[in-house]
Amino acid sequence: MKSFDAIVIGAGQSGPFLAARMVEKGMKVALIERKFLGGTCVNAGCMPTKTLVASARAAHVARSGAAYGVNIPGEIAIDMKVVRARAETVTMNARNGLIGWFDSMDGMSVIYGHARFEDAKTIRVNGETLTAPRIFLNVGARPVIPELPGIDQIDYLTSTSIIHLDTLPRHLAVIGGSYIGLEFAQMYRRFGAEVSVIEHGPKLASREDEDISDAIADVMRSEGIAVHTDAGDIAFARNGSGIGVTAGAAKIDASHVLIATGRKPNTDDLGLEAAGVATDKRGYITVDDKLSTNVDGIFALGDCNGRGAFTHTSYNDFEIAAANLLDGDDRRVSSRIPAYALYIDPPLGRVGMTEKQARASGRRIMVSTRPMSRVGRANERGETKGFMKVIADAETKEILGAAILGIEGDEVIHGLIDAMNAGTTYPALKWSVPIHPTVSELIPTLLGDLKPV
Repeated sequence: MKSFDAIVIGAGQSGPFLAARMVEKGMKVALIERKFLGGTCVNAGCMPTKTLVASARAAHVARSGAAYGVNIPGEIAIDMKVVRARAETVTMNARNGLIGWFDSMDGMSVIYGHARFEDAKTIRVNGETLTAPRIFLNVGARPVIPELPGIDQIDYLTSTSIIHLDTLPRHLAVIGGSYIGLEFAQMYRRFGAEVSVIEHGPKLASREDEDISDAIADVMRSEGIAVHTDAGDIAFARNGSGIGVTAGAAKIDASHVLIATGRKPNTDDLGLEAAGVATDKRGYITVDDKLSTNVDGIFALGDCNGRGAFTHTSYNDFEIAAANLLDGDDRRVSSRIPAYALYIDPPLGRVGMTEKQARASGRRIMVSTRPMSRVGRANERGETKGFMKVIADAETKEILGAAILGIEGDEVIHGLIDAMNAGTTYPALKWSVPIHPTVSELIPTLLGDLKPV
């Protein structure tokens, strides 16, 4: 049996950085990864998909050139093999960078294999047993495949497999109208495919306020994407060389189907029962406010703990664990203000509460909205879809949440993220002097227009 100061299972956006910090402290650490370093973000999520989004936007801008006085003769052609190769290059550069970094560390042992608990202090991998007083789980999540009629009779894509396509679908049917599905829907429409989005619920991006969801649907439809909400019973059948998709009254003749109905944690084959580690009914590992499981010395970080589903929340789990265990600090998950983005074009940047959540909290709230058509920078760029929205507490003057669906919304939202984390009230921000011409310069104006609701 090999002994270590710590064992990290899973090489996503939390565990490896914690492992590196522990090695810096002189500890001996084993990092076990079943497949690729970097986890979902590097290999099947943020990096390859946002690279594909960039290619899709380049195609969209090229087709829109005439509106800016830029005439490109002939049809804009998409070389999907080049598109795919570019995304793979970005992924491999990041993955190889991690490999080189870890190889340079004395005290770090990177082991490729499937790890399982034998007991609360012992891990078996590749026929060997390893032991450590602290074990960190950073095993991530994978796409959920729902039990829909006919799904076992078709070849379907997931968010992991679709990034490897090097041909253009004739008609892509996206099952699921949430964040992952919407990004791929717009992307492949811009590449030139017909696209249909099929959502069982009443609206797209169901986590958002209704006005945001409606605006997202308008963006999709404006680009020729068919949107089917309240889709009813969804079923599949082979249809010659294609796939027949039935969703309530809608019947779609698709060439490809993307299943984008959510994700589930990779916790079902770790032998957690042997260690006594508790999970909830969905399989997420139960953790406290400092990321400890119910078993002393075992921690869960990242997507598998159900406390966040993003690269930045996973990385923040690393920061919390490192601060508490290595730096003598007292950091807690509950202090994290939720923030995220939807990378359609224009993007949605979100922080804190929705208006619906703020109303449900019982506070007296104030709300302000501003269409992007009243933002100078958006008009100059010819990109005026969407709007800004902010919610504040009428009594404490605290900013409760914001949504910016519009050009550079994923960047503009950070001014409000920073203000909320610093505890800055909205009257203080009203008197900031922003740079002109920017999208961010409208934040003080947006705050100045807050009205009680």
